[in-house]
Amino acid sequence: MSSTALSRPAFAQGDDSFAFDFDSFSARMKDLAAGPHAPIIPEIAPAFQSLDYDAYRLIQYRAERSKWADDPAGYRLQAFHPGWLYTEPVKVFEIDGGTASLVHFGADDFLYHDVAVGDAAQGEFAGVAGLRVNYPLNSPDAPLDELVSFLGASYFRALGRGNIYGASARGLVVNSWIDLPEEFPHFSEFYVEKPEAGGPLTVYAAMESPSVTGAYRFVIQPAHDGAQETTMDVTARLYFRTDVKEVGVAPLTSMFLYAEANRGGFDDYRPQVHDSNGLLVERESGEIMWRALNNSAWLGNSYFAETNPKAFGLYQRGRDFETYQDAGAHYERRPSVRIEPQGAWGAGMVRLIEIPAKLEADDNIGAFWIPAEPALAGESREYSYRVVWGDLDPENNPAMAYVAETRGGVGGVSGVENAASLRKFVVDFKGGELDALPPGTPLDVLATVGGGVMRNSVLSRVDANGAWRLVMDVETEPGATVELKAYLVGLGRKLTETWLYQWRPNA
Repeated sequence: MSSTALSRPAFAQGDDSFAFDFDSFSARMKDLAAGPHAPIIPEIAPAFQSLDYDAYRLIQYRAERSKWADDPAGYRLQAFHPGWLYTEPVKVFEIDGGTASLVHFGADDFLYHDVAVGDAAQGEFAGVAGLRVNYPLNSPDAPLDELVSFLGASYFRALGRGNIYGASARGLVVNSWIDLPEEFPHFSEFYVEKPEAGGPLTVYAAMESPSVTGAYRFVIQPAHDGAQETTMDVTARLYFRTDVKEVGVAPLTSMFLYAEANRGGFDDYRPQVHDSNGLLVERESGEIMWRALNNSAWLGNSYFAETNPKAFGLYQRGRDFETYQDAGAHYERRPSVRIEPQGAWGAGMVRLIEIPAKLEADDNIGAFWIPAEPALAGESREYSYRVVWGDLDPENNPAMAYVAETRGGVGGVSGVENAASLRKFVVDFKGGELDALPPGTPLDVLATVGGGVMRNSVLSRVDANGAWRLVMDVETEPGATVELKAYLVGLGRKLTETWLYQWRPNA
């Protein structure tokens, strides 16, 4: 199998070993941005061009061929085979003692369950599709778990202890779902520092697109010392070739098909299907906003103006099997992903995109930070942030009650015919000081409705589970998007997260 390119941002062409450090690597990416973009033109065997999802999964990396297989640090480096959606060759280098050396991958590293496909693969590859690293994340005595993977464009994902893959992250978003074509920057080279026992894994990546280049550093700390979460400390140095109308920093991608507020259009035995069910934004003031996700027939766009946000992320709330009833997908084990900006990011917006989806195979949710100032040609920017992968259960914040569930349906009184324009929204709050409130404690509901009229609201405690349930009937207008906001106040202070929701009618 062979793969060549007319041009690529490789700084090691013709030299398998060379000195490497992040600053000189960044300088080379900056120099690259000063010239025109030269797209990679791969040549890949027809047998791999025609692979579909199922056929691609029949190609597996041989565990015994893992790099660092005998290293006591416990990390094992593997590669993804070129083919299917991944035809652009990616180079992988190992850094040891400040020297980067090309890691050679070839047909002997892979197991081909389809013999005909295997016959088309011969010798050493000019590049692979991406990389992954395994690690004893859950038990030192069990087979190694996949800790992190980088595959496709600038996508990557990781796991906390006990998780399985769900939401993903990306290096950068350029002009997503606006009036310009979206670019998909890709990681063209990886530099993986050989780890030490007990230490983190450090990965560097070269990013390339028509509008921007980038030098990335990921310092990955697997869950350890009793913690459930895996963390990544990311440094992204960006160099712009052209003006960019909208740059999305620290982007996240996930899937939300349906839950208790929108399951009416899905004939499915499972109560909920999603990798994430809410966008969480923690403001500089300390306010925590929970925007429940939606999936309707209309594209959803929401912008949350923020200055120096503490965090934002796509979260999966609901950690018991009964919530999903899926013994194969196990959505209760999908990780939440939290972005924690390091340093002052200034003014900007957290943008949430909700793309209509009919299948759970479609990643239809995007969230990222948009700086207030558009990027200009010749400009350099640096962003540092932490990415946290894990359950991130809200019960771990004892001071603040959280949104446990968002439900919706036909408004009005049950058992009688109600106006079609009346919509019911039900929000359950749990945890924090709410759980310990003595009977009769007065609570106030602060709620607003945009694009509709609040006709009725009732707050009561549900004896069966201890949740405080807010029920709202909202009068809507045909075709109007409704923006809702609510939280609870008592004891002279705010007691809950701020619940947000955007309801988009299907007709």
